[in-house]
Amino acid sequence: MERRKLGASELGVSVLSLGTATFGGVGDFFKAWGETDVAEATRLVDIAIDAGVNMFDTADVYSQGVSEQILGEALGARRSKVLISTKASFRTGPGPNDVGSSREHLVSACEASLQRLKTDYIDLWSMHGFDSLTPIDETLRAFQDLVRDGKVRHVGCSNFSGWHLMKSLSISEQQHWPRYVAHQAYYSLLAREYEWELMALARDQNVATVVWSPLSGGLLSGKFNRHAPPPDGTRISAQGVRPGLTMEQTYIVIDELREIAADINRSVSQVALNWVLQRSTVATIVIGARNEKQLRENLGAANFTLSREHVERLDTVSDREPVYPYWHQRRIFGERNPVITR
Repeated sequence: MERRKLGASELGVSVLSLGTATFGGVGDFFKAWGETDVAEATRLVDIAIDAGVNMFDTADVYSQGVSEQILGEALGARRSKVLISTKASFRTGPGPNDVGSSREHLVSACEASLQRLKTDYIDLWSMHGFDSLTPIDETLRAFQDLVRDGKVRHVGCSNFSGWHLMKSLSISEQQHWPRYVAHQAYYSLLAREYEWELMALARDQNVATVVWSPLSGGLLSGKFNRHAPPPDGTRISAQGVRPGLTMEQTYIVIDELREIAADINRSVSQVALNWVLQRSTVATIVIGARNEKQLRENLGAANFTLSREHVERLDTVSDREPVYPYWHQRRIFGERNPVITR
């Protein structure tokens, strides 16, 4: 499997990473994602590694830490041969310091993740979201100490706004502290807002994009269309579609995906994933799977390349008018601010 450089780090990551939010199934929210136990997880990890996957993504809040525990068990002695990506900053307990990006929370969160994962270090440790109540330099100084102590190799962020990321990078440069090498962000044919500003920032600052939910929570899995809406028991029926989407917009994209998939003898999900793989700044996309069949199908997305014609067709049907100031930049001064997506 192809590997790409993870931003300004020395790490090479497989273009597909295995997400483990389906591991555990603790609580109603994550139960809707999956209930993969250690035995099933070990089988999925085996298949992923055999296919060339070298990064496994989790978070301390996934199933209340059980996802990290299961991943650690599933990797076992192979831990040194792969990269582990996990995240912190979301609430992990009832106390006032059990949430956020303060030094106190981050140090304890890192130690807890290391124990659950049964490892001495984390390859990519990301802030799951931006904490506006904690000074940015406090967060970055905590990174400095954790990296110095060998507990974290590289730091990343997730779900940041442009100014959150740029200010953090600026402070890191001024203080010679570890800088964010990756931004884990939501990006798919149904969610192209990332292109409006964050993609340009990532390109300019050499920050890799680690894509989460490239199938928009399963909407682009190929199971749903105008004549087969999400049935009861699926994650979509349980949790609904994400903000900013209408089902009509979704079905227009799915219709095009189905035509292209039929033309090239690929599945809908493989075409949707391959489109993301061709976008600028994307280093790896996080794929999840409830079972072996889903995993093998998703892994097939890295075995071909969509033609320029097919990419352009998908670009056209998935394009949406951006919000201000991006529509103004596109309409009024577009020739000076091109959107480079490949």
